[in-house]
Amino acid sequence: MFENGKTKKWKTKMEHTKHYLFTSEVVSPGHPDKCADIIADSIVDTLLIADKNSRVASEVFVAGKHVIIGGEVNTKSILSFADYEKIVKDALIKIGYDGKSAFTKEQCLYPDEVKVQVLLNQQSSDINQGVDQESGEIGAGDQGIMFGFASAETADFMPAAITYARMLCDKVYNYALKHNHKLGVDIKTQVTVDYGTKQNFEECKPQKIHTIVVSAPSNENMPIEEVRALIKGLIDDTGLPTDLYDPNDTIIHINPTGRYVNHSSLHDSGLTGRKLIVDSFGGYSPIGGGAQSSKDYTKVDRSGLYAARWIAKHIVAAGLAKKCSVQLSYAIGVAKPVSVAVDTFGTYTSASDDELSSFVLETFSLTPRWITNKFGLDKPSEDTFLYADVAARGQVGQSDYPWEQLDSLEIFKALKK
Repeated sequence: MFENGKTKKWKTKMEHTKHYLFTSEVVSPGHPDKCADIIADSIVDTLLIADKNSRVASEVFVAGKHVIIGGEVNTKSILSFADYEKIVKDALIKIGYDGKSAFTKEQCLYPDEVKVQVLLNQQSSDINQGVDQESGEIGAGDQGIMFGFASAETADFMPAAITYARMLCDKVYNYALKHNHKLGVDIKTQVTVDYGTKQNFEECKPQKIHTIVVSAPSNENMPIEEVRALIKGLIDDTGLPTDLYDPNDTIIHINPTGRYVNHSSLHDSGLTGRKLIVDSFGGYSPIGGGAQSSKDYTKVDRSGLYAARWIAKHIVAAGLAKKCSVQLSYAIGVAKPVSVAVDTFGTYTSASDDELSSFVLETFSLTPRWITNKFGLDKPSEDTFLYADVAARGQVGQSDYPWEQLDSLEIFKALKK
């Protein structure tokens, strides 16, 4: 149901139809917050590839034409200001801010106008002595809590709303990269899934895609009707499940303000770690208190999330529950987790939450060293994964990530009674 970003007969339908709605949003790599994440993780990649023992916390703030890099590092790979400047500009060009689009320098960021400032300090020796231990173990780089989650709603064991929002965002973003005379790369999508009832929500049974929102910058010479028709065609061609998406019934809002031309950090600042919900499970489950981007693998905000997601995904994929949340917690300088808690929201099929929690704690070391070795987190590369790519695509839910591999299913299936 689509009419210039507005809906018809909405109140009437609401009065006579039962709904239980849940919504998630996604932003493209061209969003200023994602630009900050990608630049930060491009620095992490560069340092770890040169020295896998690098300790990195490279926060990035993007505002207007300025990119400010701050934080702490400890590495044998010494980068010059020119090196950092090249990392920033190369990242922006790859994202799509290459200076070759139809947008003017007043409408979006151009790489030749970017001004970089580097304010990185040496990591504190107080932290180093707890992280790099004589035994070869890695102590947690900080205290904190992390949550992993999995759901039987989709093939990749992710919640439906963020899965379909990502599909839409990828579709529109990839089109914008190839047709930069029409669309810009600072894109947002949002999907509302209707479960019909709370019971269906609890049992991971989405009924339909209720509402789609897409905002994408367009060439100022394109009439809004043309923009909406173009993006509506992309939505229809995304490959959304036909049993959930009905193009004649789903409510669709495309550039609902009627004009979206000005974009990028020239018009909206960006900051590392400000898209944690987008990066994880779309608000469907709790998240930890810290970002993943900008950090090396000793920071459990990153490695702990990956381990918790791996465990939760195995529990659901093994048929032990329909959905599952795994909480891990750590103390700075201590390798073993302080706690492990599994919550299946009452959907477990055999082993209880208590039993699953004990099983995980007793079976898997879950130290930063174990997690690092398990997923090769100290060896980012073009052949395995790059942290900058993970920042662009989301921290979880992509089948090619090492922490998304279902390589230990038999261990979990042994819990079936």
